[in-house]
Amino acid sequence: QVQLVESGGGLVQAGGSLRLSCAASGRAASGRAYSNSAMGWFRQAPGKEREFVAGISWSGGGTGYADSVKGRFTISRDNAKNTVYLQMNSLKPEDTAVYYCAVGRSSWFTSDGATYDYWGQGTQVTVSS
Repeated sequence: QVQLVESGGGLVQAGGSLRLSCAASGRAASGRAYSNSAMGWFRQAPGKEREFVAGISWSGGGTGYADSVKGRFTISRDNAKNTVYLQMNSLKPEDTAVYYCAVGRSSWFTSDGATYDYWGQGTQVTVSS
């Protein structure tokens, strides 16, 4: 069983920055190791559906972003530390949400939450205007 623990959320003023971390431990029921799996960041604001934010392939060689965060957010991973990061710059009030990391079912990421098997408990990000 894979466990994910997010950290780094908090309250920040518009224009500020935060860096989220997601530490993984364990192994998937399929036997797949974290380092062989894509990772994703998703977020859910009050009253809204969960949405894809960013994804990264198993090696870190491929990344993708939602249009709303492109150019402001950067996803990265350190497989030696079993950790994925989300650097968030130029934050806006509309970025306020609970942010979740997730382990993908394959080596390549998608924007579809249904293709991710394990989820963290979430970390709150609040951006004040």
